Amino acid sequence: MKLHREGKKPLFVALLILTALNVLLSFIGLHEYILSGLVLASIVLYGFMVYFFRDPNRYTNVEANQLICPADGKVVAIQEVEEAEFFNDKRIQVSIFMSPLNVHVNRYPIGGKVVYSKHHPGAFLVAWHPKSSTLNERTTVVVETANGEQVMHRQIAGAVARRIINYAQPKQVVKTGQESGFIRFGSRVDILLPLSAKVLVNIDDRPVGGETILAEL
Repeated sequence: MKLHREGKKPLFVALLILTALNVLLSFIGLHEYILSGLVLASIVLYGFMVYFFRDPNRYTNVEANQLICPADGKVVAIQEVEEAEFFNDKRIQVSIFMSPLNVHVNRYPIGGKVVYSKHHPGAFLVAWHPKSSTLNERTTVVVETANGEQVMHRQIAGAVARRIINYAQPKQVVKTGQESGFIRFGSRVDILLPLSAKVLVNIDDRPVGGETILAEL
């Protein structure tokens, strides 16, 4: 399993800090058992960071009218909402919550042309908070399919997440399942679909990003 490129710098910095800290502690006369415990804790912490930045291979196999889940996690909401940023009409919102243990690579739920991509600074409410979709730091991306259908997805920061990476560029042509971004450390992704879409996941489902079919247009 490979590491995601977004993890290279954080992992290098963390390795330097933890190594320097353990070397420093070894010179201040701590009891051997305490020092061993701290070294072990450092190894466990670093191991978790390596695990967090994992980037497993995913194989997207969908028909032209199907969307895949853009992230690993748990489906926490399927509801009709009034979307006021781009569409200004009613949409079906499917929300997937990612815990720090999930793969945090985000993917395009459907292929087409990026017609909108915007970053919004904001708060850091817990990602499952009802108002996190509009109050938290987030990115909004809209992709238009070859048939003229438009699908929005949002990366939403949570209480722990402090960095959202969005790769979408206006006019860029993307494929279903292609990488669209990354979020550190625990967060949520919302997908906003036309009301005519048929949602194929249920509340509490645990989809696999890039592989689980989310809906049909």
